[in-house]
Amino acid sequence: MSIRRIIVGLLVLVVLLGAYIAGARLGLYGVHEGPGEVTRTRIPADIVEARARTESTAAKALTVGQPKQILFGDLHVHTTFSTDAFLWSLPMVQGEGAHPVADACDFARFCSALDFWSINDHAEASSPRRWQETRETIRQCNAVSGDPANPDVAVFLGWEWSQVGRTPADHYGHKNVIFRDLEDNQVPARVIGAAGIATDGLRGSIGRMPPLLGLLDFPNRQRYFNFTKFMQEVRDVPLCPPGVNSRDLPKDCYESAATPRELFDKLDQWGFDTIVIPHGNTWGLYSPPGITWDKQLTTQMDDPRKQFLIEIYSGHGNSEEYRDWHEVTYDADGKAHCPEPTKNYLPSCWRAGQIIEDRCHKAGLDAAECASRAAEARDNYANSSIAGHLTVPGAKTEDWLDSGQCKDCFIPAFNFRPGGSTQYALAISNFDDPQHPKRFHFGILASSDNHRARPGTGYKEFDRLGMTEAAGPRDEKWRQRLLGPQPAPEPRSVVLNINDVAAKGFNALETERQTSFFMTGGLVAVHSNGRSRDQVWNALKRKEVYGTSGDRILLWFNLLNAPQPDGSVATVPMGGDVHMNGTPRFEVRAVGAFKQKAGCPDYSVNALTPERLQYLCKGECYNPSDERKRITRIEVVRIRPQTSPGEPVAQLIEDKWRTFPCEPSAAGCVVQFEDADFVTSRRPAVYYVRAIEEPSPATNAGDLRCKYDESGNCIEPHPCYGDYRTPASDDCLKTIEERAWSSPIFVDAG
Repeated sequence: MSIRRIIVGLLVLVVLLGAYIAGARLGLYGVHEGPGEVTRTRIPADIVEARARTESTAAKALTVGQPKQILFGDLHVHTTFSTDAFLWSLPMVQGEGAHPVADACDFARFCSALDFWSINDHAEASSPRRWQETRETIRQCNAVSGDPANPDVAVFLGWEWSQVGRTPADHYGHKNVIFRDLEDNQVPARVIGAAGIATDGLRGSIGRMPPLLGLLDFPNRQRYFNFTKFMQEVRDVPLCPPGVNSRDLPKDCYESAATPRELFDKLDQWGFDTIVIPHGNTWGLYSPPGITWDKQLTTQMDDPRKQFLIEIYSGHGNSEEYRDWHEVTYDADGKAHCPEPTKNYLPSCWRAGQIIEDRCHKAGLDAAECASRAAEARDNYANSSIAGHLTVPGAKTEDWLDSGQCKDCFIPAFNFRPGGSTQYALAISNFDDPQHPKRFHFGILASSDNHRARPGTGYKEFDRLGMTEAAGPRDEKWRQRLLGPQPAPEPRSVVLNINDVAAKGFNALETERQTSFFMTGGLVAVHSNGRSRDQVWNALKRKEVYGTSGDRILLWFNLLNAPQPDGSVATVPMGGDVHMNGTPRFEVRAVGAFKQKAGCPDYSVNALTPERLQYLCKGECYNPSDERKRITRIEVVRIRPQTSPGEPVAQLIEDKWRTFPCEPSAAGCVVQFEDADFVTSRRPAVYYVRAIEEPSPATNAGDLRCKYDESGNCIEPHPCYGDYRTPASDDCLKTIEERAWSSPIFVDAG
């Protein structure tokens, strides 16, 4: 063959490859992945009625007076209409393929057997087409439910506002926005995303997948093409003009809000009945170290008409508990500094210094130089927001030990931010108006935050890669392709400009360590007057709600002696606000969840094809036996919110204030208690309870699975990876005590 032919051939190849890359980048080969088809079968009425009878029987056994129905749901559900969910569905990270909105409908009905749920795909990844398809599919899902007054499943429409800031000052976190109604004239014409990093990232580096990935995984190329099409659709939506009333904006533009105030104002412009539920405020994967709830407890940034519930637990872990250690500290100039370790907390910035100092010694440098480099490393990490790990070149996941984690919390969120905890939020006060301090009066719920269209995954602990958010490269080649070449482990840290964090894309996140902290999801329970969407909504508005770590625990928590104007007393349920001068008396009743049988019930098997049953439910459904788990104890948490500026928060949170052991009985547990200190203290108090079940295994409950020395220090972590390094068959089980958290009862003097 002549040189000329070789050159011509190479030129043709280059042209073809260039044309391919250009076409892939423009989304020419991809197709729009739609919302899917809802299965047109409902749960048989006798099954739904049997659930209600069983619950009623349990309530009567505990002599619950005039019980409402307890219904279980999930108000935090994503599908492959969310960017991250689409990414995790791709073959390169062992994804299963598309899981659209219709899958969530079928899963809630036939796999997890929920009573209600909501759709909450990320607003930042939406488009006019996807929002319209979501609305139509949610309406279809409700249409299958039968009698609207007594549906088998009630479904709500919503989205997630996913705000991220570079510093504690501009970070507000994620909030789910949910609407009471469904029709086009009853909900906003477009979603409202979070301005800033969340929006800019999707329209920039995060959303631009290298077009060659389709060639590298050629048999599965269509999925990569479809993802490119997905992101092209995001970028093609023009930004809405600023300063225009939401109702007057063009229908087909992308609208965003930079702060909670902007979000609340835009929702006010629509005027629809809306609930806004914050979540993930302790999640250090994307939340800057040092965040607290304080800046949101202002008239400007809070709207208690909409934001009165908080998600305490999800598949990302527990966000309940406050600790008074700090990830970083800040001086008067706003510069971050690295605090020293405490008994139950090793700051990651401190660990960065240890890693660099150890490398320095191994490189043969003198002790003074190594100590100086360790201090430099701590400083570099502390001033790098969420991406401090990038300041230590070549550090492996195992090198970080258990730094950044709450070692004595119940299955905590990754890189725990205690200032974002539920307990902290309930303990602080705002004194802008000294005569009327402002406080959060949050009701408590839990949900899944599942990104595989699987609402309510916590019914069984199985299939870690399908039922949690764990995901990762399918082999080492794909790990290198996705993460890029790993830098050499140099004996000196590097400076990371905080303004460059967003440009790092997913590399800015500690995604490999995070996978050890993905659990199956939690549930929200409501005390409802019936099964209809309106009745569930009204229960949420009354804050007669509680959360569970996944088990369907029955829980009642009441104040028994709320004074009435006529001199009588009344019972006030969880979520209530009471003013009184006497000693408050409380009652708790709790019944454990049903133990599960293997497989799926007949109605699920009959409704879905064997292939769909396996694809959605993995062959396992909510399938209760007649035997219940035991409630072993009731724990009471008392919080006495700040009554003066600067009052230390740690001393205001009494966890556990009281603990009551329960007799071993499948019938459940009844506890009564009172607070004699309330009268003498003359200060407001917040009470909530935890109902604790007998131990059982749970997926990923061991987080980093550390080996500890005699002093309790992690010396050898064994992460539960979402990639090829941990077998898919390993569910990383550890025995825990599943639990339910009541909404608080807020008692004020007078």
